[in-house]
Amino acid sequence: HHPLFSSLTSAPAVSLPELRSILATDRDRVRLIDVRSREESAAGTIPGALNIPVSELENALRMEPADFQATYFAEKPRLEEENLVFFCQIGSNECHAMQTARELEYLGANYEDEYRAWQGKED
Repeated sequence: HHPLFSSLTSAPAVSLPELRSILATDRDRVRLIDVRSREESAAGTIPGALNIPVSELENALRMEPADFQATYFAEKPRLEEENLVFFCQIGSNECHAMQTARELEYLGANYEDEYRAWQGKED
């Protein structure tokens, strides 16, 4: 059983073409978490992504599943999920979501480089 992303062992980053092809063919194999602010997310996001602002992320990932469901109207990611993808507006260096998730033992945490790239390709 291989992780979805080939680059997982070195730099856990998902390229935009990789992410697009996965979403097109096997949507259920990836969980997208939009860690931008609610305002940014409301202005447009990747279809199917769950918005958890980065300021809330650690707290959210520590919640009981029932509390998470009640707060975010979505199933809480499981620790063993391999393909959790976080994305933020400006890219990974400014985005601590993945480190936060990994510190909480979410082993499949990845990031997509930046939402701006996705946005640029959509227009």
